[in-house]
Amino acid sequence: MSYLIKGATIVAMDQAHGADPFTGDIRVEGDRIKEIGENLSEAGVGETIDGRSKLVMPGLTNAHVHSWEAMFKGRYDNLPLEMWMLLCYPILGAVPLPPRLIYLRTMIVGMECLKTGVTNVLDDVLEMPTQDLDQLEATFQAYDDLGMRANLSGHIINKPFSDTIPFSDEYLPDDLKAKVSASVPPTTKYFVELAEEAVSRFHNKKGRLRYVVAPSGPQRCTDDMLVAAYELADKHDMAYHIHILETKVQAVTGHEFYGKTLIGHMNAIGALGPRTTIAHSIWVTDEDIAMMADAGSTVVHNAISNQKLAAGIMPYRKLMDAGITIGLGSDGISTNDTPRIFDVMKAAALLHKVSTPDFPHGPSASEMLHAGTINGARTAMIDGDTGSLETGKKADLLILNMKTLNFTPLNDVRNHLVYCENGTSIEKVMVNGEIVVEDNRLKRVDEAALLEELRGYLPEFQKQHAQLEALNSAFRPAFEQIHKRCCGHDLGINRFSRPPSEWYQA
Repeated sequence: MSYLIKGATIVAMDQAHGADPFTGDIRVEGDRIKEIGENLSEAGVGETIDGRSKLVMPGLTNAHVHSWEAMFKGRYDNLPLEMWMLLCYPILGAVPLPPRLIYLRTMIVGMECLKTGVTNVLDDVLEMPTQDLDQLEATFQAYDDLGMRANLSGHIINKPFSDTIPFSDEYLPDDLKAKVSASVPPTTKYFVELAEEAVSRFHNKKGRLRYVVAPSGPQRCTDDMLVAAYELADKHDMAYHIHILETKVQAVTGHEFYGKTLIGHMNAIGALGPRTTIAHSIWVTDEDIAMMADAGSTVVHNAISNQKLAAGIMPYRKLMDAGITIGLGSDGISTNDTPRIFDVMKAAALLHKVSTPDFPHGPSASEMLHAGTINGARTAMIDGDTGSLETGKKADLLILNMKTLNFTPLNDVRNHLVYCENGTSIEKVMVNGEIVVEDNRLKRVDEAALLEELRGYLPEFQKQHAQLEALNSAFRPAFEQIHKRCCGHDLGINRFSRPPSEWYQA
């Protein structure tokens, strides 16, 4: 199919224009943008779209999302990461989910993504207790059926959970230590074999789907696992996705486990490089930032999730000034509760305006648009294909109605997109040259039927998960003590909005 979009306002996010809007035409042939210009000929075009009063921009990238948390949407609040993980990453009693439920779980995330303008995701998928290829295939199939662009991980943890938290030996009762020690984590050999098979079956399929490696975090994986995963990424030309320094507990972990920061440890073992995409990067030091910049690593900023988990405020301007590429992610669907990137752009833009009173250095709307599009694609190493509107790139784009309340009265288009738009102005979503959403309707799948099928699983799933929550709540008193002890460590940096003297109520 070929399309010609005539006379639209274009926010291309390319090197020539950045986020500055201009008026023009876009010709799409097959899966790619054939031409961008003025007064393009309609000869040979399958369908002409009137672009007057329309805005065309690249599809958004959610550069860090956990679709597997979709079953916990709206379930938790007022929990820091380490205690939230007790519920979502149950240490004891986890049982594998059937592939069909995994498919449906992924669908509800993918459907919301597409309808709100997210055409590309890096979905960091963890299955409890371990992931297998049938489960991974179900996730790939969901995104394939939707027509989305997706980069899907084999998220791996190969240390017992209690061994990933400092001081757990001191605070955990002996009976819980014994139960945790009885679990057998996957080996590096198992992961490498699984990843190689996943690459063979899923990587670079249909021009939209890629596999990436995702060791959970340096404290949750052995050094040989971290290095083997980076070697796999290098071998197969894919991203290396990892969580680092999300919380102050993790900042203390580096010094307790390795005698250096977690970034310093990654650098020392050779797993910090241009393929490394760091989710969160909150409790980084100036020295960490310099190492990340020297390595050419990228960062995904999860501004809403970081707030909900009380993780802290990422040093946005320091990272930007160091030349580090920053994309945007929603994080999990229980720590953000939605994969919408329009929301994250606004939240990030506002959050860092109150970090300091130095108002000229607050994030601009243009910076946020870069983070939500081309920079997000760059963190997944697919910016050669998507993230901007350029001749030869994949036709992943949004068409928005500029006569909605979100754009009325019309002033600065960039500001409207970041501060006013929430996805409700979207008329069409195109991925790979195919219109997959039109007038808020998914064209490839039956949304109502899929939602109804998922609801049929919920009573039994929620009953079983409530039992897991009760079982794993035994760890909470110890983890509360560990969390408070770690927060009491003076690391020379503070990523909360209030000083340590005001952190706890009397």
